[in-house]
Amino acid sequence: MRKRVVYAWAVALICFIVLMIVTPAIPQSQDYHNFADQRTFFGIPNALNVISNFPFLINGLIGLVLCHHGNYFKLSLQGELWGWTCFYVGVAAVGIGSSYYHLKPDDASLVWDRLPMTVAFTSIIAIFIIERIDERKGMISIIPLVLAGVISIVYWRFFDDLRPYALIQFVPCIAIPLMAILLPPMYTHSTYWLWAAGFYLLAKVLEATDDVVYKWTHHIVSGHTLKHLFAAMVPVFLTFMLAKRSVEPERQSLFKVWRISWTKVKEGDSNVESYTYSRVEVEEPQ
Repeated sequence: MRKRVVYAWAVALICFIVLMIVTPAIPQSQDYHNFADQRTFFGIPNALNVISNFPFLINGLIGLVLCHHGNYFKLSLQGELWGWTCFYVGVAAVGIGSSYYHLKPDDASLVWDRLPMTVAFTSIIAIFIIERIDERKGMISIIPLVLAGVISIVYWRFFDDLRPYALIQFVPCIAIPLMAILLPPMYTHSTYWLWAAGFYLLAKVLEATDDVVYKWTHHIVSGHTLKHLFAAMVPVFLTFMLAKRSVEPERQSLFKVWRISWTKVKEGDSNVESYTYSRVEVEEPQ
């Protein structure tokens, strides 16, 4: 098993090196900082983009309190506590770092927007490893994964190349839904992961359509502001999941559950009742 883990990391490292060799660098476009809504309210520049980050801070602080106050989430593994703590610290820090960035958007302040996001992303991957693969491996992976996220930010700032950061951000977007569907869960309410992934996907769409949404809403709210609000729903769903879930007695992946349900539906449709009609003779009155 240990050799397989080493081989897996070696393959991942080789793939990363090859990717860095064969793909061109991705510099940070300065147009990224030119958001649609740049209005000032109450002396706050880019006010709505700043204020819309506060839900991250609130969600992160609530999650931290619930994690450590009497084990409200009923976390059964020590690694889980560390993983979720890192996640909620990252979420709360997004509220501060992203607000700071939007006060004066540039590359230097963008570091403090992206850095806590990488902590949250990488923590989630570690949590999945802990809950669905192996607790020890997941717990050991927390620090390396978080460090990988930090290094991707440092690499971008020194070399103006977003490729490592793009991997850190987008690989979890693919890996988390796949693991949520394919790997047997330790706990119930796994569908909350998919709800969280769906809201994050919507947030990315809104981010890409910042100007379009701003025009559609007649300059009331921009896509980037809505992106913050939709992305802030991710920790909300995960917090609800942690509060409601319990240990899964029968560990079955969502894919297997869906397949069983679909099979039952098909069998139900095929069981058509057959009716037989018998001929009844009626005697005519004489």
